[in-house]
Amino acid sequence: MDADKNSGMDDPDLELIKARKMKKLKEQLASKEKEKEKDKINLELQNKTNKNEPEGIDSERNFLLRYLYDRGDEVLKLAEQQFPLQTKIIIKRLNELIRFGEISKISGGDLLAVYRSLGLSIRVDTQISISDHGKTISFSDKLKQSNDADPDSDGLL
Repeated sequence: MDADKNSGMDDPDLELIKARKMKKLKEQLASKEKEKEKDKINLELQNKTNKNEPEGIDSERNFLLRYLYDRGDEVLKLAEQQFPLQTKIIIKRLNELIRFGEISKISGGDLLAVYRSLGLSIRVDTQISISDHGKTISFSDKLKQSNDADPDSDGLL
């Protein structure tokens, strides 16, 4: 009987603790529902933006630019100039892979390799520079200098 009296005295304390826990769980549930609602609204806004082509493409391009490094932005610009329709599709697919965590960063060389693997050969202006006596000069200038300095040669290396 003493046990019954002790349990009777603890009941108000237990009820109070239970009530606090229930209140806390309800608050957590409400905050999760608010987050889900915000995510749903953000997704709807993103879908509306993607339907509007000029804005959607620009935002997609800007998203991809954040993950490009090592002259990746230059390769993307050249690709857009040379293959505009294909580049729009490639940008969307790369962004999907980034969002799913398949890709973290893309270098300019990797982006160039993607285009080449798809059969799209992007023309990139390249320059070879040589350091000569503390000066950096282009390879063509170096060849001209060596030809000017050696008049007996016939221009062949």
